[in-house]
Amino acid sequence: MSIPPPPGPQGQYPQGPYAPQWGHPLAPYPRQAPLNGLAVAAFVLGVLCFVPAVGLVLGLIALARIRKRGERGKGFAVAGCVLSAVGLVLWALTLATGAAGDFWDGFRDAARGEDTAYSLEKGQCFTTPGGSLQGVTYDVDEVPCAQEHDGEVFAAFDLPDGSYPGDAAITRAADDRCYALQDAYAMDRWALPADVDVYYLTPTSASWRTGDREITCLFGNTDERDTLTGSLRNDGARLDPDQHTYLLAEGHLNRAMDEVPAAESVEDDFAGYRVWAGQVSEALRTEIAMLDGHGWPAGAERPVAELTEDLRAAQREWGLAAKAADLDAYYEHYGKGYDLVVADSTVTARKALGLATTRPDYEDGGDGGGDDPGVEV
Repeated sequence: MSIPPPPGPQGQYPQGPYAPQWGHPLAPYPRQAPLNGLAVAAFVLGVLCFVPAVGLVLGLIALARIRKRGERGKGFAVAGCVLSAVGLVLWALTLATGAAGDFWDGFRDAARGEDTAYSLEKGQCFTTPGGSLQGVTYDVDEVPCAQEHDGEVFAAFDLPDGSYPGDAAITRAADDRCYALQDAYAMDRWALPADVDVYYLTPTSASWRTGDREITCLFGNTDERDTLTGSLRNDGARLDPDQHTYLLAEGHLNRAMDEVPAAESVEDDFAGYRVWAGQVSEALRTEIAMLDGHGWPAGAERPVAELTEDLRAAQREWGLAAKAADLDAYYEHYGKGYDLVVADSTVTARKALGLATTRPDYEDGGDGGGDDPGVEV
């Protein structure tokens, strides 16, 4: 916050050096020098100890002007500098001892009024002033999810205390956690529209110094000029028991598929791809056990059994890929295993359970909403 100097005369003499003065015709008594407004402002800010840095700067400026113009208020300026310096020391001690967390909690509680980024909670939908989910934002407008909106919050988590980890580290943490948390809110990935991806709100370096550690995960449209309509929430509260069990089982495969190595080809990281194939094989084993252990309704019993048969064959192929001695053997078993994972039996079983039947692309990678899916608050 900056405080402008009080309005005053354009020069040392208000109406020129020889301007006439109203009053008694005899020579006037000497007038008292004016009080410097910056000195008073520095003193007030020093007493309040709210923005001590500003109070110190104003006090120093006031002292320089007082010496130059012969104004009054030196005592105010000196007191403001001293009080502000003490305030800065107290602020530094507060931040160093971790008491800033208490301050931030109070600030965030106050900021959690309507129409602020800090007020967003899981399940809420909102719009931003410019319609963008990139850059720095504070103002948002909460709207019903049935209306057009820019984002829908599906999770939030706090980063550990410590020094500011940097933008890159915060982005990596947001990527890792938000993509992992989306399944708890939108369990059926097949039901997510193709133009929807994960975005997040992250702390700035400034808000971090006051104790802000929260990352807010949200869904948004990959086209910044477009919006979303309707809630993407699809969890246990909105699914029947059979759908819920199926999606829980399938979730193991989804998360294993997410762990594909960063290398674009198997040749670039053969060891990493073999480890990944083993992870997929174990995920399939878990999925099969969950599907076999559930009692399915009559209309879905046979489709799920046919799916399970394909998954067993896929599990064996992925296991052989994990043990492959060379690239040719890996590609052979990987190809067979992948084809079985995406076989039509999955679509048939989903249709019988009343779930979405439009298949997502496992090979899409899903690196986030554009080049910069993060929004700082």
